[in-house]
Amino acid sequence: MEFYDLEVNTPDGRLLKMSDFKGKVVLIVNTATKCGLAPQFTELEQLHQTHKDRGLVVIGFPCNQFARQEPETNATIEDHCQTNFGVSFQLTEIINVNGKNTHPVFQYLKRELKGFLIPMIKWNFTKFLIDSNGVPHKRYSPTTRPEKLKADIERLLGN
Repeated sequence: MEFYDLEVNTPDGRLLKMSDFKGKVVLIVNTATKCGLAPQFTELEQLHQTHKDRGLVVIGFPCNQFARQEPETNATIEDHCQTNFGVSFQLTEIINVNGKNTHPVFQYLKRELKGFLIPMIKWNFTKFLIDSNGVPHKRYSPTTRPEKLKADIERLLGN
């Protein structure tokens, strides 16, 4: 399986194919609106706004597996993120990143880019950067602020 074979639903149930992002640099983040790291939504949006016209796609994958910090539903997640954090980048349906019901996107990413010591996702806002050929480039810890990814993103975008 390759990155471009993967799919996920949007909060309203539309199919989002990773193959739609061929030729783009993709940043995937598991998110949670009530997490102490939620201010990263604003920085993720800044990356999105700064680099979207050059080929960056940011996708937030809401997850409620860590201390139940995602109380929103698929019906309310987009409005909540827009209202509270100014998010306009793509969000998906609420998914699992660990355990027997791990979403295939995260099964793939954890296999390709193992974490420090263990492959599982340790907390909200773990980030994965995928190059424009669909190759997983780098995994970042939850505490790595999105602004710290800027140099890697620019390098993958060709600047």
